[in-house]
Amino acid sequence: MSMKPLCVKLSVQPSRGLVDEKFTVLVQNLLPGFQLTVHALHQCEDGHSWEAFAHYTADATGTVNVSQDPSLDGTYSGVEPMGLLWSLRPVPGSKSGLRMRKKNVQTPMVVTISVYQGHQMEGFLDRVLLASVVVERWYMAPGVRRVPITDGKLTATLFLPSGPGPFPGLLDLWGNGGKLVEYRAALLASHGIASMALDYLTPQITKETGKIVDNDYFETAYRVLEQHPQILGSRIAMLGLSFGTSVTLRMAVYSQVVKLSCAVCISGSHVQPIGGSVEEILSYFKKNADKTRFDENKQVICRDLLLPIPTDPSLKVDMGRLQCPLMLVVGEDDQNWPTYECAMDMKEMMERAGNSHLLTVLSYKNAGHLIEPPFIPFARASTFKTILTQNLVASILLAIVLNSSLPLCLSGSGLFS
Repeated sequence: MSMKPLCVKLSVQPSRGLVDEKFTVLVQNLLPGFQLTVHALHQCEDGHSWEAFAHYTADATGTVNVSQDPSLDGTYSGVEPMGLLWSLRPVPGSKSGLRMRKKNVQTPMVVTISVYQGHQMEGFLDRVLLASVVVERWYMAPGVRRVPITDGKLTATLFLPSGPGPFPGLLDLWGNGGKLVEYRAALLASHGIASMALDYLTPQITKETGKIVDNDYFETAYRVLEQHPQILGSRIAMLGLSFGTSVTLRMAVYSQVVKLSCAVCISGSHVQPIGGSVEEILSYFKKNADKTRFDENKQVICRDLLLPIPTDPSLKVDMGRLQCPLMLVVGEDDQNWPTYECAMDMKEMMERAGNSHLLTVLSYKNAGHLIEPPFIPFARASTFKTILTQNLVASILLAIVLNSSLPLCLSGSGLFS
């Protein structure tokens, strides 16, 4: 069945929007029952190409609506309005262990969406396309301001929402991969929260002194937020991912400076030597390195490093002293960290102390370590250098993407993120 006599119409609305904003993909002017493949292609900042595709059959009006019609096969199946984004994967022949991560949030994620005749599985660049549209997905909404922060020898970036404010504030801590990761803070600012992305494992001061920062570094970052004229000093939160959770919990419970309105901890643990420095916490984790094991693909499984959960109170944050609301978000199939077991232990500690009313636990069956903003492609395993080991390691993660109506999308990633 040839489409040459017809002019296939492909539209994506909105063609420019935030990465967590849904779009509608509509293919029209088809023949009823026509079989087609909708294909998405993206080249990330590292130069690697990612693709997603799905097979559809046109309805009686010659239309395919990706938001409503089921995919019959491809990188996803069923009705998945944003499947062309979250199911993006490295093209065949790519090296293993890749993970998509936006580095320059001042430029968009550019995705080319195309339509091909028939139900195709490969070789898209060699095929004649019927229609094509370029879409942009942004982490920074129009008007969001990106402000580098060096006060107090910080290595940080503050993202301020559009408008005069004042805005609620947030300190955003990533995990043991180090570096300054901005995309989550930029997206939160796009939704009205003044967010500071903070590099605390590889900041400039550590490069100069050779020493890992400690509590005063995080308290300085908190004060910068608290004293900013466009931020509500009484409404500041912390968001920690993986090892960032270890820091968030210790600051929330023990700091005399940091007074949080709430905290969110993703895929992390409360297990750490109380009173120890950040470097000592890392050393505590490292001493159990012999507990790491490998799957059948020789990918590292690190979740046993903290198991069994210690009963010694000197090795756990005293959750009974927590005075602000806390949300724990965990994947029950996390192969990097025993996040589910840690969440249950924290819950028991707070129940015994009588402050469990402050706790919310979001626990997702079959989900992996890294919990990302909506529609970001997930990786079952990825390879990168960690501060803990300074070695390249591949870490297994089993992951699912939840229903896109949920506020978060779950995915797997590398060791300690």
